[in-house]
Amino acid sequence: MPDIKSVLSEEIRRLARKEIKAHSDSTKDASKSQKSEIAELKRAVRALEKQVARLAKNKPAATTAAASGDGDDDKQTRFSPVWLKKHREKLGISAADYAKLVGSSALSVYKWEKGESNPRRAQREALAAVRGLGIREVQQRLEALDSEG
Repeated sequence: MPDIKSVLSEEIRRLARKEIKAHSDSTKDASKSQKSEIAELKRAVRALEKQVARLAKNKPAATTAAASGDGDDDKQTRFSPVWLKKHREKLGISAADYAKLVGSSALSVYKWEKGESNPRRAQREALAAVRGLGIREVQQRLEALDSEG
């Protein structure tokens, strides 16, 4: 016949295992659900990152304009160094005179023509305004700017 001490000890171990199992099962369930939530969140983050990359690739002009705070999200003028040089030569004016027309320095115009730098948004808009001018209009504006300054 088993002694009372060993029976009691065995019963205590059995009850302890039962309690531990009950607590560990709830912890396992919570861990399992948290792991599935984390996996779902990771998938959502990946999908959002892909969407952001796709949008950034398709609309760089709109995000740049939005970041700079300008209101014209859909309108951005294009710039070409080759076009600038040909336009200046067609008008028959120096880079310094062209710089007066667009409100920048002659060095900036030289760098734009060489492709070493690009004009900022304000200068691009000024270039677009000068684009439509003829030789006589350019000469008149230069004379007006020389008489002012």
